[in-house]
Amino acid sequence: MIALLQRVSRSSVSIDGEEIASIGAGYNILLGILKGDDEEQIDKLVQKIVHLRIFADDAGKMNRSILDIGGEALVVSQFTLAGNVTKGRRPSFDDAMPPKEAKNLYERFCEKLSAYIPVQTGRFGAMMEVEIVNDGPVTFILDGREL
Repeated sequence: MIALLQRVSRSSVSIDGEEIASIGAGYNILLGILKGDDEEQIDKLVQKIVHLRIFADDAGKMNRSILDIGGEALVVSQFTLAGNVTKGRRPSFDDAMPPKEAKNLYERFCEKLSAYIPVQTGRFGAMMEVEIVNDGPVTFILDGREL
């Protein structure tokens, strides 16, 4: 499971020109789910995400967590994070979990994260327009297999 974590001042998701979710300060999380991912990875990612200190303190240093700032998250499914571009010119998505299973893990991730912070979501499998106002910019790639 790969989470592309971006510190944002705001973020939103629209489908067919209609905004379906938006947040203020916090995280935009693009979540890619791979074959073999499981509940254990969800737990590790959620703990890392809510306790990671990447928000500025009064001295301007990255020393506060999303819990400390009362932030929120916008979680968007992003199967292309499972893409492999090492060979040829077209990405291979052989490592991506099949949609039905991936949707269950995506929903479980959002549910577990929402136990700590307010969570908004995109629509799994939909073509979405995601607006991300990256604060910093600050972006991290979290790989649940490595935590």
